[in-house]
Amino acid sequence: MIIGLGSDLIQIHRIANTIERYGERFTNRCFTEIERKKSDRRAQRAASYAKRFAAKEACSKALGTGLSFGVYWRDMGVVNLPSGKPTMKLTNGALRALERLMPPGHEPHIHLTITDDAGLAQAFVIIEALPVDPSRASV
Repeated sequence: MIIGLGSDLIQIHRIANTIERYGERFTNRCFTEIERKKSDRRAQRAASYAKRFAAKEACSKALGTGLSFGVYWRDMGVVNLPSGKPTMKLTNGALRALERLMPPGHEPHIHLTITDDAGLAQAFVIIEALPVDPSRASV
């Protein structure tokens, strides 16, 4: 069952301007180490950061908290599964918010799509609660 849905759209030039003005002060405050390493390698660095920023905003909306109630920027990070598919890794306050949303006997699955085009970055997050598969339980 879907327990959270969030989206965000941001102008890439706003992130580029913020990076130009604040540099590492901004990137260290808002992004995980994994996100910084990945974005800093990109030719379109600002677009990469903007997509991740939009993903964090969308995720905070899907959690129903926004960036409050103990949920901070670096508590949500864009990571890639082995297949390359992006998802979100939640820690600290964001993870606690996610755990509060989960019905008993369910585990969270976070679906993320990010894109950029024509000066805009966009992200959609769906948080799904799936029943725990008893056949995967450790004995």
